[in-house]
Amino acid sequence: MDLETRLELIKKPPTEEIITEQDLTQLLETKQKPVAYDGFEPSGTLHLGSGILRAIKINDFLEAKVDFILWIADWFGYINNKMGGNLELIKKVGEYFIEGWKACGVDIKKIKILWTSDAVNDDSYWKGVIDVAKSVTVERTLRASPIMGRSETEMKYTAQLLYPMMQAWDPFYMGADILQLGMDQRHATILSRELAPKLGQTPRVCVHHHLLAGLQGIKGRMGQETATLQIEDKMSKSKPQTAIFIHDNKNEIEEKINKAFCPEKIAEGNPILEIWKYVILRKFDSRIINRPSKFGGDLEIQKYEELESIFRKGTLHPLDLKKETSIALDEILYPIRKHFEKGNAKKLYEIVNNAQITR
Repeated sequence: MDLETRLELIKKPPTEEIITEQDLTQLLETKQKPVAYDGFEPSGTLHLGSGILRAIKINDFLEAKVDFILWIADWFGYINNKMGGNLELIKKVGEYFIEGWKACGVDIKKIKILWTSDAVNDDSYWKGVIDVAKSVTVERTLRASPIMGRSETEMKYTAQLLYPMMQAWDPFYMGADILQLGMDQRHATILSRELAPKLGQTPRVCVHHHLLAGLQGIKGRMGQETATLQIEDKMSKSKPQTAIFIHDNKNEIEEKINKAFCPEKIAEGNPILEIWKYVILRKFDSRIINRPSKFGGDLEIQKYEELESIFRKGTLHPLDLKKETSIALDEILYPIRKHFEKGNAKKLYEIVNNAQITR
């Protein structure tokens, strides 16, 4: 596979930012099998963003001949008091995550899965974390607090200061060349990149992916050309009404999509259009949107740009778009729901589903 094709695969949606593309190009030119990683706090059920979108991007990297590590950040969840601070329950959620990614299309045999709970038994891991801590100020650490889904004012406990320092060291510890995390993790990925020379490491490439907007849309910014996604606007398992979960059935999908914010002719921050761009048109080569003949008849959509243009012009009504969105998502999620109807997958889902989700 040529270099340009590998770059295009890595740059495909949901990739939103690469720091820097020049460094990525050089990495692909000089290392036959570079390594990328993404890390997850085990905390609740997977949704379109953490499940489907994650699988899509992992498969892009694997196709681009990049090895991939999934870092089950169970101790991070413990620090962040996820699942009520119950570490054993957090670990069960981690096992559920693995089943979820498998159901979403990740070939688990082709990736490496590592756990923070294994790393913490290694003296060299803690030495690296301390080296990071010795190289960064308390103020800079506090500025990185949004990676936990918390503002600086919510940082109340000393343990929370460990979180960004651990995350900054993680890629060096596991030997990752590419930090392939969400846009909400930029404070930590940039910190890793900045600290690399001080730690005797080479700066890593940062490939940040888009955060799927919650179904409520982007608060206060809909319809503005400058609409941007904030942490509170993203699809979130702690706010079930904002998310389509990988376990949602047909009726649940329809109900949520019908209530979703989708203003006529507005594309910026529109959660339904986001689902088409980052999920539906990544899973299907084309899609037919059925409409009565009096409203123009059926539309075949092959590229997102076509869909956005039609919607902006008002040619496509939100109700027709929502109807096909529900149908497409049900087709995508049906085999995933079936995966969790038996065996260990069912047991793990029941454990997670019956647990109290804590922010």
